Amino acid sequence: MPDPTTAVLDDLRDEGDELDRLVGELDPGEWGRGTAAKGWTVAHQIAHLAWTDRAALLAVTDPDAFAAEVEKAAAAPDTFVDEGAEEGARLAPGELLRRWRDGRARLDHALRHAPPAARFPWYGPSMSTASMATGRLMETWAHGQDVWDALGRTREPTARLRHVARIGVRARDFAFAVRGLAAPTEEFRVELVAPDGQEMWTYGPESAPQRVTGPALDFCLLVTQRVHRTDTAIQAVGPDAERWLGIAQAFAGPPGLGRVPKGAR
Repeated sequence: MPDPTTAVLDDLRDEGDELDRLVGELDPGEWGRGTAAKGWTVAHQIAHLAWTDRAALLAVTDPDAFAAEVEKAAAAPDTFVDEGAEEGARLAPGELLRRWRDGRARLDHALRHAPPAARFPWYGPSMSTASMATGRLMETWAHGQDVWDALGRTREPTARLRHVARIGVRARDFAFAVRGLAAPTEEFRVELVAPDGQEMWTYGPESAPQRVTGPALDFCLLVTQRVHRTDTAIQAVGPDAERWLGIAQAFAGPPGLGRVPKGAR
């Protein structure tokens, strides 16, 4: 049985490969198809993944160079993400795909050969190897969802969503803090039905009075802000749990804009 770090690295590799199989077969014109993220095409989504993979590789292999990237981000907090995506999206699809593949391979190698107790700087708190891999998996899955949706394809959820769900739960207090709100003082119970429809993924004390329940897929879509709360089957018990579902985000950075309800699009 692989250790937890190896397991998440394998899942990150598989998540990237699944998206690669989708976009690797696209016609050049399909790279320009718009996605649900305003102003972002399929090319922007892949360019963003390539850009953040490069940033993660710098964090793992060259902390000083990564610190310079953090300074750039701090100087333009509202635009640096879009600018990075735009730069990559201007590349020819074949070149963008090559760069994304190369970055994924390099990051995979660097993380697999990192010292066991290594910590890497990031745009928020420092991260362990497993945490860095989990964050990259979450982003790959979330931006991949935008691509699948833009192309009108349906992606079958997998057990890899466990990593995304775990980040979403652990980022609860961050979602409040990034909005200048006091985090709840008590833990929540979160119970999610796994994609196989049989297993239950649980977090928090079983006796917690405030609870969140529903399909793991819906929860992951919600915490990555790929869907509006009203378009999910997620249920909350308790005022703080209800409030959390309206602001939840699994990603670092400023509060996300979220998505409008399907009926309002």
